[in-house]
Amino acid sequence: MITIKQIGYALKVAANLHFRKAADECFVTPSTLSNAITEMEKQLGFQVFERDNRKVMVTNLGADFIKKAQLIKLQLEDIKKISELQSEPLSHRLSVGIIPTISPFFIPMVLPKLTIEYPKLKLQLEEAQSEVLINRVKAGDLDMAILALPYDLKGMIAFKFWEEDFFWVSKANDKRSKVGKIKARDLKTSELILLEDGNCLKDHVLAACEISESFQHSFRASTLTTVIQLVKGGMGTTVIPKMAISQLLNSDPELTSSRLNEKGPHREIAIVIRPNYTGRKDVEVLLSLFSRQLMTL
Repeated sequence: MITIKQIGYALKVAANLHFRKAADECFVTPSTLSNAITEMEKQLGFQVFERDNRKVMVTNLGADFIKKAQLIKLQLEDIKKISELQSEPLSHRLSVGIIPTISPFFIPMVLPKLTIEYPKLKLQLEEAQSEVLINRVKAGDLDMAILALPYDLKGMIAFKFWEEDFFWVSKANDKRSKVGKIKARDLKTSELILLEDGNCLKDHVLAACEISESFQHSFRASTLTTVIQLVKGGMGTTVIPKMAISQLLNSDPELTSSRLNEKGPHREIAIVIRPNYTGRKDVEVLLSLFSRQLMTL
């Protein structure tokens, strides 16, 4: 009989296409994992994986098996949560993914309140880019994710709890900063310092400013903190979300922020879950708490 453990091993191998990496994530030795997969394939009567010393591939029959195994995993997760439905909200383990352009500004605002009001909550946070988090929610590896919209949710559903505009950040001696707001047409695209490709904030900024996605800029950074330091050093200007202003600028007299005077909101923040996720009660409580805390901005 095929075991739940073997199914879990197979899903990890399919996700990594590498036995050693899959074994590390399952906290077992590569030989233990390999033997379990081999025994599972014997019981199935077909190979799920083709492997040699250099690569691992999923076979055609294996691909069908992985799809069904993924559904089984999701159903098992739902079964585990049945007891949680009878308990008080946020009194159990909860895994939440959050993107890097939200987490450093959002977490300090909500985590203290969350800890005080829900001391039984066992919160597990994971920071990653939107695409990674969507896939992990879809696969059942995360209960939910906190993302910025618009974004392709791949069939997941979103519950919005915040919307915000963007602000242009420049040196305080820039004449354009004296008005307190700025139109996108008044920005010089050659001076804009944005995050690297693949970051949804960059896409949202380009959309808000109606700048082509083919736009090429001289400086790319992986974090907003680096971007701000480049602006402070006189390398250019940037555009950041409202929730990041206080922490990134920190009342620095050398920097100033001006509202991007274009139709908003420029981005929306939402909790994203699977359509059949059973923890809707937790989602409702989090939506309320998050909204209350963000109202202080």
